Amino acid sequence: MQETSQRRRKVRELAATDVARLWEDNADAWARQARLGVDVFRDLLNTPAFLALLPPIAGLRGLDVGCGEGANTRQLAGLGAKMSAVDIAPTFVRYAQASEACDPLGIDYAIGDAMQLPFDDGAFEFATAFMSLMDMPDPGRALREIRRVLRPGGFVQFSILHPCFVPPRRRVLRNRKGKARAIEIGDYFESTEGRVDCWWFSTLTGKERHEVAPFRTPIFHRTLSQWFDLLGAAGLVVEKLGEPTAGTDPHASHPVIEDTRVAPMSLHVRARRAGD
Repeated sequence: MQETSQRRRKVRELAATDVARLWEDNADAWARQARLGVDVFRDLLNTPAFLALLPPIAGLRGLDVGCGEGANTRQLAGLGAKMSAVDIAPTFVRYAQASEACDPLGIDYAIGDAMQLPFDDGAFEFATAFMSLMDMPDPGRALREIRRVLRPGGFVQFSILHPCFVPPRRRVLRNRKGKARAIEIGDYFESTEGRVDCWWFSTLTGKERHEVAPFRTPIFHRTLSQWFDLLGAAGLVVEKLGEPTAGTDPHASHPVIEDTRVAPMSLHVRARRAGD
């Protein structure tokens, strides 16, 4: 992801309550900064690629899991979907609800835990999760909950940090002109159940970083095979994968976007209920 980790520290194993507190602590600054356009990876590459992979959703009832301040949910509603959305952080939900009040799109936002969704079985025709499942202590449970609230034939599409190219240790190797030439990775099989990373959006200058506290986010790295095992155990069958890249786009001038020419930062997955 575009953000650059500044320092890492070991902590005790994180419980769901710890994760909720961390995201609530991040929410206000995150929402303010994202709305200023500093999350260039999301805005210029990851979300556009996610929407391009999405099947037609006009007229369908959808659920956005881990909606944050609601920017992506609003894009889904703009495609004609009838959206509900949940996030574990009350401050994120307040920002999302404020946007809905100013410019109504018919979105129902609520505080909710993805691992215990407050909806009836079969309530939705599709679900999305933009870069949220990877931050949950039990994504397998979240996937099972998502399947539960999907109607027969329904699908879920989600994005996560790419398990192969953004493992617990990662460093971009650059040439003399600052262009990425390789990605150094390590600790792919390391457990990170008890780690919190501290970082700023990479677009912030050094001066700006002195004026705002870094985000503190829980890290729950899983290998690619573990993700596929979680999907299978949840009763979901993968039908499409995406690995967003700047490719040959001459307008992808920001270093974070350019780096994806070497290796993708995120993985997009679309899966459907099995056995329907």
